[in-house]
Amino acid sequence: MPLFITIRLLDFIDILLVAILLYKLFKLIRGTIAFNISMGIFTVYLVWLLVKALKMELISTILGQLFGVGVIALIIVFQQEIRRFLIMLGSQYKLHRWINFDKIFNFDAQEEDVNNDPVIDIICSACTEMGATRTGALIAIQRKADLSDYSETGEDIHAIISKELLKTIFFKNSPLHDGAVIVDKNIIVSARCILPVTDQRTLSPDLGLRHRAAIGMSEMTDAIIIVVSEENGTISIVRDGHIYRRLNADEFKKQLQKQFQAE
Repeated sequence: MPLFITIRLLDFIDILLVAILLYKLFKLIRGTIAFNISMGIFTVYLVWLLVKALKMELISTILGQLFGVGVIALIIVFQQEIRRFLIMLGSQYKLHRWINFDKIFNFDAQEEDVNNDPVIDIICSACTEMGATRTGALIAIQRKADLSDYSETGEDIHAIISKELLKTIFFKNSPLHDGAVIVDKNIIVSARCILPVTDQRTLSPDLGLRHRAAIGMSEMTDAIIIVVSEENGTISIVRDGHIYRRLNADEFKKQLQKQFQAE
């Protein structure tokens, strides 16, 4: 009896989901060391298939043992990329809107919302003035993801945010100016914090260490990161791996408001 291949609607959906997953993974590792590692693993896999087809038992067994522990090895090698991919899923597709345990269990029932407008005004004013004097600055504003691992790398401040305090921290002769300030709601949590630097190789060569640290932080968390360039005084906003560069005062405030409103 002739055999017929039955293709269901779910099969098309399955193929589409796999294609989307592979595309997202490609975008995530494109231009990074992880992409070169992936190409190396793919090459070794092709060699393994070839030696198996040629019945070269010794090398086939060795490579087979290598791929036998492949899942554990991949988790170790691609630890940062897996973390970034899961963060991307949670932030880009807004899963916290559908699965919000705080709302389910009323954890935030007694918590009052903080008005972001004064914080935005303070940050915009401080960054604009620092840009005019070419004072470098790096500010990470916490959103949903907890930034305590990064704030613990710096000096505790825990003070209400103000323009004067931000300018004092980033003053060139201040011992706290080298590093990032982490802000949670209207509180400066810590200063001189160390942020993860992106390993992307396709970035513009004129992006300095502050910008690369901002991009790296945005790849690891959903924080809003602000960079004031020490070289030319320009202001940039980074979030979810995207950088908005060379913003004037009006553009900076509008973009910052937009990022605060985005969930």
